Amino acid sequence: MRTQHSFAIVIPSVGRPSLDRLLDTIAALATDEWHPGPVDIVIVDDRRAPAEGEAPLAALTPAVGGAPVRVVRGYGRGPAAARNRGWRAIDPSVEWIAFLDDDVELPATWARELAADLAACPPEAGASQGRIVVPLPEGRRPTDWERNTASLQDAEWATADMAYRRSALDRVGGFDERFPRAYREDADLAVRVRRAGYRLERGNRHILHPVRPADDWVSHRVQAGNADNALMRRLHGPQWRELARAPGGAFGWHVATTVAAAVAVAGTLGGLAGRRGAGRLAGAGALAWAGLYGRFLRLRMAPGPQPGDPEFRPELRRMSMTSATIPPVAVWHRLRGWLRHRATGPWPVRPRAVLFDRDGTIVHDVPYNGDPQQVRPVDGAGELVQRVRAAGLRTAVITNQSGVARGIVTRDQVDAVNARVDDLLGPFDSWQICPHGPAEHCACRKPQPGMVLAAAHALGVRPEECVVIGDIGADVEAAQSAGARSVLVPTPVTRQEEIADAPVTAPDLATAVELVLSWASGVAQPPSRPRDGDRSSI
Repeated sequence: MRTQHSFAIVIPSVGRPSLDRLLDTIAALATDEWHPGPVDIVIVDDRRAPAEGEAPLAALTPAVGGAPVRVVRGYGRGPAAARNRGWRAIDPSVEWIAFLDDDVELPATWARELAADLAACPPEAGASQGRIVVPLPEGRRPTDWERNTASLQDAEWATADMAYRRSALDRVGGFDERFPRAYREDADLAVRVRRAGYRLERGNRHILHPVRPADDWVSHRVQAGNADNALMRRLHGPQWRELARAPGGAFGWHVATTVAAAVAVAGTLGGLAGRRGAGRLAGAGALAWAGLYGRFLRLRMAPGPQPGDPEFRPELRRMSMTSATIPPVAVWHRLRGWLRHRATGPWPVRPRAVLFDRDGTIVHDVPYNGDPQQVRPVDGAGELVQRVRAAGLRTAVITNQSGVARGIVTRDQVDAVNARVDDLLGPFDSWQICPHGPAEHCACRKPQPGMVLAAAHALGVRPEECVVIGDIGADVEAAQSAGARSVLVPTPVTRQEEIADAPVTAPDLATAVELVLSWASGVAQPPSRPRDGDRSSI
C-alpha cells in the first residue's frame, strides 16, 4: 500500500486575473473529494506595491478542502524569491511543497494524480515534475510566441508544476534569489538538488498552460534572460546546459550579427570622416548583416503562419522588427550578466554585512531625539555589535530621521546623537540617514531600498550579502526590496501584521545576531515560519 504524503501548495502571483480562475478551479476540486488534499495553500503577492486604489491580493475562499488559503508578501523580487517566501511560510512538518504558476489550469484529476505521484517517489527522490500541456490554436501554424510557450512541454524541471521535498529545499537553501525572472531559476535549483544526492522524478499528472497574450515586442524583452544564462555559466561552468538539460541557443549567431552591424556602422562613420577603405568596410559589414538577418528571419518564419493565413501579415511584421533587434539586445544582456556575476559565488549567499536600524533596535526609541544624553543602548547591544565585528562582518546603521524635515530636530542634532551611538557601541563602518518626510517620496526613506543599497555600496558588498535587523515592517520591506535578507525583532510598537508578513523574526536582538552569525558561518539557512503560536520567535 502506498504511503500518503502531506503537501502544501505555493502560488506566486503578480495579481493577474488568471489567479482568480486558478483559485476557482482549486475550490471546485476541493468539492470533488481530493484525498489527501493540501494542508496549506500559500499565495505570494509578488507585486512590489499595489497600484493606487488596488487592494492586496485576497483569496477567493477562506479554505479549500479544509486547507487554509493565506496571502503573504513577496516584495516584488521575482518568482525565485517569492517561492522561497512561500515555502518558508509553511509548517516545517509538511513533507512536500507543490509549486504552481498563477496562469496554469488544473484538470479535475490533478490533485489525486499529484498525491499518487508523491506516493510513488522513492526516499531518494527530491522532486516530482508534472507534465505541461500548452494548447495551441487549431487550423494554422503557431506564432513565434506560441511556439516559445509550447517549449515548456519539453522543459526539464519547469516550476509551473513542480513538487519538491521539503528536506531537499532546506538542504540547498531553496531557489537562488539572484535569478530575477521566471527563467533558469528552476533549472539552477534542479542542478543543485541533484548534486545534493537527490533524484528528480517525472510524474503522471498534468496541467494546462495557456499562451498568454503578448505584444509585438515580447520576444525582444525576453532576451533579458541572457543575463541569467551568464549567471548559470558562472555557477555551474561551461557545461551548464548539459547539467541543466537545456537546449543550445543561438547566441553565437547573435554575436556574429551584432559584429557585422558594428562593422557596417564603423565603416560608415569612417567614410564620413574621409578614411580610405571605409566604404568597402561598410559595404562588407552591411552585406554580412543582411545575410545573417535574412537567415534569422527565415528560421523564425518557416514554422509559423504561412501566406494566406490571417495571422501571417502581423507575424511577418513582428518577426521583421524583432529579428533586427534581438541579436544586439541578446549580446548586451549577456555582457551585462557577465559583468554583474563575474565574482558571484554559490547560493545561499553568506552575509558579509549587517545593517542595523537605530531607534528601537540598537538603542531605545526616543521620538525625534536630538539630545545625545538620552541615548540608551538596548540591553547587550554593545557586546552583540562587537560579536558581529569580531566575526569579520561589516556594520552599518540605516535610519529614518524625518524629524529633520518636520523641523523638530536639526541635522547637526541627529549627527550628534549618531556620534553618541558610535561612542557607546563602537564606530559603525557606515551611517545612512534619511532626513526626508513621508510626503517627499524620496528613494532613501524606508521602506524604500535606497539606504540599503547605499550602505551596501559604501561597505563594498552586494545587497544580497547584507542582513537588515530592524523592529518594524519598513525595515523588512526596505531589505527585501533591495535583495537583502532581514530579521524583524518586534517591540511593543510593531504591528501584528508586520510580524506576520516578515520572512524571519527573532524575539530579541541577541537571537537575531546569533541567527545572522550562523548564516555567515554556513551552518543554518533562514528558518521557516511556524503556522501558529508565537509569531515573534524563530
